[in-house]
Amino acid sequence: MISLWLARHMDDHELLAQLETIGFDSLEPGQAEAVQELLGTLRGPRDRGKLEMVARETLESLALGG
Repeated sequence: MISLWLARHMDDHELLAQLETIGFDSLEPGQAEAVQELLGTLRGPRDRGKLEMVARETLESLALGG
């Protein structure tokens, strides 16, 4: 879903809604922290540049583990 958002196939509100429904039990601590940071950034004031940076970092953490 983060990749879809980065490709602009999903808006901020859709990404936020989907992230809020996932569980963190299967994630490693670093991955869960990255997703939490992305959630916090999505809930805050809109800064597209910062949001894209956090989304890319989150995607990297999820893909590589950690």
